[in-house]
Amino acid sequence: MNKKLKKISAGVLIATFALSAAVYAASPGSEDDPLISKSYVDSTIIPYVDKASTFTVINIPEGQMLIGDAGCEIILRMGSATVIATDKGGLCDTTIGGDWENGSAVPANHNLIVPLDDGRGIKATSDIIVMVKGSYSLY
Repeated sequence: MNKKLKKISAGVLIATFALSAAVYAASPGSEDDPLISKSYVDSTIIPYVDKASTFTVINIPEGQMLIGDAGCEIILRMGSATVIATDKGGLCDTTIGGDWENGSAVPANHNLIVPLDDGRGIKATSDIIVMVKGSYSLY
């Protein structure tokens, strides 16, 4: 009977430690599950989400290039431009379900997506107005 009592005691002790470890790990605000402040969310997370989810209208003078990061969306609203592609491909046109190769004329009012961060974008052949969503650089 003494051996049986020792086994039961050991089992209860192990279960108690396991339960207390689980409770500690799940405690909000602990070192394992830190809380973040509202000001951190407002200053860091929200601007990133807003920038990634809205279009910005920009004017680009003739001869300037817009190079998009991966996932950047471009819509030509006025003027003319050509596609800047790489060896890996061109710009994905989600309006018609196609791919525009290097030097192709950018169609107006088509949603073009830069699939990789490898130097793809558009070059203005006249002064243009574009809508852009996502990260990009102007050269």
